[in-house]
Amino acid sequence: MEIKGFKAYRFNSDIVCDSGKCIAPPYDVINPAQQEKLYKQNEHNIVRVILGKKEDTDNEGNNQYTRAADYLNNWIKENALKQDDRPTIYAYVQEFDLAGKKYERSGFIALSKLAQFGSGVQPHEKTLDGPKADRLKLTMATKAQFELVFMLYDDSQTIADKIIKRAAQNKSLIKFTDDDGVTHQLFAVDSPDEIAQIQTMMAQKEGLIADGHHRYETALNYYNLTKNPNAQWLMIAFVNMHNEGLVVLPTHRLVGNLSNYNTDDLINKLKKDFKITQFEYKESKDKALHLMQKRMSRSFEKGENAFGIYDGKDFYYIMLKNKNAVSALPMSDASKSLDVVVLHKLILEGILGIGDQALAGEANIEYIKDIGEALDEAIGKVDSGEKQVLFFMNPTKVEQVRAVAAANEKMPQKSTFFYPKIFSGLTINKL
Repeated sequence: MEIKGFKAYRFNSDIVCDSGKCIAPPYDVINPAQQEKLYKQNEHNIVRVILGKKEDTDNEGNNQYTRAADYLNNWIKENALKQDDRPTIYAYVQEFDLAGKKYERSGFIALSKLAQFGSGVQPHEKTLDGPKADRLKLTMATKAQFELVFMLYDDSQTIADKIIKRAAQNKSLIKFTDDDGVTHQLFAVDSPDEIAQIQTMMAQKEGLIADGHHRYETALNYYNLTKNPNAQWLMIAFVNMHNEGLVVLPTHRLVGNLSNYNTDDLINKLKKDFKITQFEYKESKDKALHLMQKRMSRSFEKGENAFGIYDGKDFYYIMLKNKNAVSALPMSDASKSLDVVVLHKLILEGILGIGDQALAGEANIEYIKDIGEALDEAIGKVDSGEKQVLFFMNPTKVEQVRAVAAANEKMPQKSTFFYPKIFSGLTINKL
């Protein structure tokens, strides 16, 4: 991959007071309540650009995209956004706690020359047309990049990681702790020698998109439409697959709006290919949930395809016992080994009739990231009858992501949840 440092626009604390309060999660994980909170957090928060509020009077000449461009230009004019004076690679360090354990995930932000998929860059998930159209409108209006593609690369020598560690001994350009307790820090790597070391190392590498497939495809579309030479370069956060802080969490599936759904019927049909254990919670709902999750964890360690089910009455642990059930699927062994493929093909599509088109439209599926209180809220939706059934997932392993990409295949959408999210507005690249 061909990469280079760049002179990023960054929030200027002399004007905005606390630049940490101007950054935000990626637009696609911000709900309306979070959007409102970010609006109030700072008048310069990047949410106004990446997920601006819609208004009843919006039209072709005045809408969230044109307002995003106005915010960007005004912030630059008033020096709230200030461009760095020398080409820089930015070390990005995130510190977080998970299940009582402390982690540190580090990577670097640089510009990467766009490549077609399969020519130095590999995707691993399918994308949807709606988000790509939305991001293209934003890019066309602002002619800038605000959000980062999260890209994995494989370097057992940890060349960039060592440079990042040295950079992190200096004063940070930004330090901010978000609502999930994740601390985000940015450091400058502006030594020409160190930049050259990272460039030389990356020239021999291929990238695997961990998160931000829509953003990468949008960048390709924007360049093809405009032929702007600056648009050949995309702002990317690179993380080494050997980084000890690389964590993947599960994304559960909450199902609703199915006609004639019945759990007993589902369980009876599952018995053909799955081993099933029922956990009743006459005494303790939490205990039943814990026992089910414990069985799922054991299966994860053994490499077994296993899931949990909750229907508002009982929890079920199910484990695939008939491997022949997936053998006829037209895909590689790497894809057939994935829990998400087994769930989507054998259960959601094969039994419940939720095919690829319905999955893409998300009419029956809500994707639940396993962080904070999201899982408890999902269980509550089943309890209330708002949803019908919740499927619990184990996480996808990084080596599985790598194997599927190597087979030139894509996983179903929302197959991976790399935690924590890469924040937006840390660096901005004007085209």
